[in-house]
Amino acid sequence: MTLVLKQIDHDNLCHGWEWEVQDIDILAERVARVALGQYRHIAQILEGLMGTAPAGSAQHAADALKKLKVAKNGDPWHRDGWLFQMISWIAANQEKQGAVLAPPHIFHAHKGFDGMQLEISCDGKSVIAVVIFEDKATEKARRTIKRDVWPDIVDLEAGGRIAELTHEASAILERQQHLYPDLDIDDAIDRILWQEARRYRVSISIDDKHKPGDQRKKLFKHYDASADGDVVRRRAETMHFDDLREWMANFSDLVAEKIKAIANV
Repeated sequence: MTLVLKQIDHDNLCHGWEWEVQDIDILAERVARVALGQYRHIAQILEGLMGTAPAGSAQHAADALKKLKVAKNGDPWHRDGWLFQMISWIAANQEKQGAVLAPPHIFHAHKGFDGMQLEISCDGKSVIAVVIFEDKATEKARRTIKRDVWPDIVDLEAGGRIAELTHEASAILERQQHLYPDLDIDDAIDRILWQEARRYRVSISIDDKHKPGDQRKKLFKHYDASADGDVVRRRAETMHFDDLREWMANFSDLVAEKIKAIANV
C-alpha cells in the first residue's frame, strides 16, 4: 500500500488512523496521476484491480504542473493544502471497506467539502451514513481545530450547508448507481438529512508535540462536544511531519518529476 495506516482509538472521544508513508515514490506517482485527471486509475489500483495506466500528454502535464506552483506572494498554503487533500483521499481509499468516495478535488480553490464518503449497507440498498472530511495541512494543529474545524462541524450539526450536502451526495450516488442498482437514491438522500447519519473525518498534519498518544488525544479535545453521539461519528486522522513546509516543498518537486515522466515531457 502507498500508506501504512495505524489504527488509533481514544476511548469515547474519537477513533481513526495515523498515516505513515510506506513508499514516497509510489505516493508521488499516485498524486501525480490524480493531478493529471487519472483518479479513477488510482482508485482501481487501491481496490486491488490491475489496469493499463493511462497515457499523459504535454497539455495535461502543463495543466497539472500549475497546481504545484505556490502563490505569487510565495505563500505555499494552498498548494500544500491541496497536496494534503490528495494524500487524505488516498488514505480514505485504503480503508474505505466498500464505501463510496467523492472524486478528489482537481484544483486548489474548490469551495465545497474537503471530501465526502458514503457508507453503503451490505445489501447495497441504502446509505448508512455520510462522512464529511475536514482536511487541514497546518503548523498549528490545535489552534486550527479549535478555530476552524469545530465551528464548521457545529454548523453542519445545526443544519448548515444541508443543500450543498444533499447535492454532493446525490452526485456521488448517481455516478455509482451502476454498482448499486437496488439503491433508492431519493430514499438515501432523505436518510442523510438525519443528524445521526452524518459522520466526520478530521485529518490534520501534526509535529512532534502531538505525536505521543496522550497528546494526540488532547489535540481532538471537545470533538464529542461538536458532534455528540456514538464515537463512530468521530474519526480522527493524523500525519506526522518533522517540518511540514519543507516536506511539502520536496514532495511537490517529486510529484512534478512524476508528472513529466508520465506525460513523457
